[in-house]
Amino acid sequence: MPRKPRLHVPGGVYHVILRGNDGQRIFADHDDYRRLYQLLADGVERYGHRIHGFCCMPNHLHLIVQVADVSLSRVVQNLAFRYARWFNWRWRRVGHLFQGRFKAILVDHDAYLLALVRYVHLNPVRAGLVTTPDGYPWSGHGAYVGRQHLPWLTTDWVLRQFAPQQRVARRHYQAFVADGLEDNHRQEFHRGGKADERVLADDQFIERLPAARAVLAPAPTLDHIIERVCDRYGVAVSAVAAPSRRRGLVEPRAVVALLAREAGAATLSEVAAVFRRSVSNMSRQVAELEAGLRSEPELARRIESLRKSITQA
Repeated sequence: MPRKPRLHVPGGVYHVILRGNDGQRIFADHDDYRRLYQLLADGVERYGHRIHGFCCMPNHLHLIVQVADVSLSRVVQNLAFRYARWFNWRWRRVGHLFQGRFKAILVDHDAYLLALVRYVHLNPVRAGLVTTPDGYPWSGHGAYVGRQHLPWLTTDWVLRQFAPQQRVARRHYQAFVADGLEDNHRQEFHRGGKADERVLADDQFIERLPAARAVLAPAPTLDHIIERVCDRYGVAVSAVAAPSRRRGLVEPRAVVALLAREAGAATLSEVAAVFRRSVSNMSRQVAELEAGLRSEPELARRIESLRKSITQA
C-alpha cells in the first residue's frame, strides 16, 4: 500500500520522531547533543518554525514542532541530513544514521499540547534512565523550569496555559509534570487517531481549520522532480541520469538530490543510484550546493523557484 502524503498545515503542531537505523545510537557523547542543538537553532532561524518541546534519547529524537509556511518535511529532512553528515564525519562511519521515513503526527494543540510536552519530557523517566526529568540534561524540561537557556525553544506558549506570571507558571508546570511520573506509554502519541494515523484530534479538527490553511501536501515523485529540474536547467533527463561527468550536469543532479530529500520523495542513496554516482560523491555535491545557497543570492532564488514549482504542481 502506498504511504499517505503528509498533511501540511501552516501553524500546525506536530509530534516528530526520528529513530536510529536498526535501533543504533544517534548520540555518542555530549558534543553530539550540542551539535544537534546548534542545528535546531539554525533551522528555527532559517525556516521560521517553533519548537515547543524536545527530548534527545540515545537512539531516537522527539520534537514538538509548529511549522510556518515551510513544510515539516523540508524542516526535518534538512535537520536529519545535516546531523547525519556531521555524525558520520565525526565518527568515521558510512551509511544511514536514521531509520527510513520520520514519524510525524499532526496534533490538536488545544486538546493535546500540554499532555504531549509532558509525555516527551518524561521519556527518559519511562526508559529508566533517570527517576525524574530534572536529572536528564538533553530535553526541553530544563528550559521550562528555568534551569537552562535555549533561545530556539519556545516555552512561553505552553507556560501561559498555566499562569500569566512566568515564575508561577513554571511552578505549575513542574507540578503538572510530576503528576505524570507514573504514566506509561501512550500509543496515540505515536500512531495518531483511528480515523487517520497522521492526526491526533477529534473528528471536527480538520473542519475547524480555515480551508486555506489545511493543505494536503502532494507527494512529488522523484521522476517529477528530475523532469522539473532538467526543464529549468535546459538539459535532457537522459543526460542527467547517464554516468557523464560533464560540469554542466553536476548542479542539476545536486538540486534533484536536495529537493527530493526535502520532499521525502527519495533518499540520497536512492538518488545516487538513479544517477549512478556514489553516495559520498552525491553527499559532497549537495553539501556544496547548500553552501552556495547561503552565499549566492541568485542561486538561492533559482532553487526556491524550483521548490515552489515542484510542490504546487
